[in-house]
Amino acid sequence: MKRLLIIMFALWMISCQEEVSLPLASIDGEVPVIEGIWTDNEQYNEVKISLARNYFDPQSYQIISNASVSILIPGTEVVIPFRFYPESNSYKPIDRKRTARVGERYELLVEWEGQVYKASGLMLEPPILDSLSVSFQEERLFREEGYYIKAYGKIPFPEDNFYRIRVIENDTLKNNREDYLLFDDTFGLTFFEEGLELGYAFNEGDRVRLELFRMNEDVYDYFSQLVGLLFSDGGLFSPPPQNPDGNIQTLRGEGKALGYFKVTPVISSTIFIAGE
Repeated sequence: MKRLLIIMFALWMISCQEEVSLPLASIDGEVPVIEGIWTDNEQYNEVKISLARNYFDPQSYQIISNASVSILIPGTEVVIPFRFYPESNSYKPIDRKRTARVGERYELLVEWEGQVYKASGLMLEPPILDSLSVSFQEERLFREEGYYIKAYGKIPFPEDNFYRIRVIENDTLKNNREDYLLFDDTFGLTFFEEGLELGYAFNEGDRVRLELFRMNEDVYDYFSQLVGLLFSDGGLFSPPPQNPDGNIQTLRGEGKALGYFKVTPVISSTIFIAGE
């Protein structure tokens, strides 16, 4: 009898379920998404511009290739023009040798369809990345067996400590939601001197490159919000998905733009896992 009551209760619960569709904000008109990065390494410097899509929009990725893009140094007459390159679907500086310098502030200007957008960022001093080490470790709780890499360095700055690590394994960027390795100085930074272990198990013969970026706080906040969005499961108790707050502002016109302009130094180091 008790078992029958449990089954009847379960059937009643199922019959009471109702699908709920949350009203999501929609995009009015064409909204550009600007993703700009300006560094001390010419290989990274580019601006990508595309059109935003609604959350359930099945349309493919749409590139904007007819914008006017440049970077200025406020207070000077320096203008760094960009050109669109179809092979990368991005805008790159015409003078590739021009790069960011520590202590300078840079302003990105994008003009498209009568709208002008801007964003700015300060080039900060890079931290110190001393070395990478690798060791084989047996299977652990929540960690599989394999070769693990530790990064050793020093961050001597009392403020503006906002960082991202990118991991490239055999020329492939790890770019899933769990691969946005962000950290700040909330809990101190001595762990970097003691060795920051990357949470990946690599194999013998892998070539791994680590890239370390020091970002401005507004860009760090953008990526933090993005990670929160990517880890949202869409359940009843999850907040409705919304765009991260970027640092792109509208200088002229009434339209808005999404995205970010990241000014950052780049430190990279590569290690080859030869095995034991």
